[in-house]
Amino acid sequence: MSRFFSNKHKELVSYTPGEQPKVMDLVKLNTNESPFSPSEDVARTVYESAKRLNLYSDPTASDLHKKIADVLGVGENQVLATNGSDEILNFAFMAFCDDEHPVVFPDITYGFYPVFARLNGIKFEEIPLNDDFTINVDDYIGINKNIFIANPNAPTGIALPVSDIEKIVASNRNNVVVIDEAYVDFGAESAVKLIDKYDNLLVTQTFSKSRSFAGARLGFGVGCESLINDLNTIKYSTNPYNVNSLTMSAGIKILEEENITKRNCEEIIKNRQYAINGLKELGFICTDSSANFIFASHPEYSGKYIYEKLREMNILVRHFDKERIKDYNRITVGTKEQMDKLLSALKNII
Repeated sequence: MSRFFSNKHKELVSYTPGEQPKVMDLVKLNTNESPFSPSEDVARTVYESAKRLNLYSDPTASDLHKKIADVLGVGENQVLATNGSDEILNFAFMAFCDDEHPVVFPDITYGFYPVFARLNGIKFEEIPLNDDFTINVDDYIGINKNIFIANPNAPTGIALPVSDIEKIVASNRNNVVVIDEAYVDFGAESAVKLIDKYDNLLVTQTFSKSRSFAGARLGFGVGCESLINDLNTIKYSTNPYNVNSLTMSAGIKILEEENITKRNCEEIIKNRQYAINGLKELGFICTDSSANFIFASHPEYSGKYIYEKLREMNILVRHFDKERIKDYNRITVGTKEQMDKLLSALKNII
């Protein structure tokens, strides 16, 4: 770092994104992207929108908010679109967390949570998952701290039922509970239905996974109007034009194609089970994933060994060095052809 870097950030350990190699023949199963491209109609929408790039995008994102609200069955004033769901998560840390309102989240979860906490100078506590990587709901009941929970969790893929989410939200009415639903469309139940009942609940989602839109960076938060107003204060104080016009128009078009999104999700769910069955036949242990990825380990081989051997065979998965999960690899669910290549490679390795 330079001699000018602020001391307040000198201990900051930044988030490490999944590798984005430029090798063309790679089977890329490391960053939980959709294997399906957006439709031709979405591509045409982007092309038409590009003709207006001389103008700023709509800072209110009103048309996009209306469409998201319509799809989710909520009010337009209960939605805030952002530059990926990472931005709405950071907004939440900025808006609701401080010295008097520290934050808690699981010890094994999305790696950006501790980064956002440190970046914003917020005290945080990591609550250990159970030995089977499930969340112990009782650990979060009435703890009187802000709470961030990914549901389904990452990288385990394990989901909590909404009834458990409600217990956590209801028992912490003086604190904000953020439920990060990046993977909810692959088999979990959304907590959006609870936002009218609880003014301390913020639900975040993304277009990156189920809607094949990772490269465009579009996410959103859903909550009561007062929470959204708070987040808008942060938005307009940092980046009022946070969603560009190409992303906005294409996002609306994607929401008009919910049938395609549903079809793609069903295909990924089917391929997930197919791959899990194949992995188990090879002796792998898999968590009960409700996401578009599989979290798997083998009792006879380290996670790093399998990761490195797969990489030698041009198959990229995600390995984590954290002690509790170092023997696991997170495998994005792709097409059936990609899953067959993975299983064939693992059979050779085993």
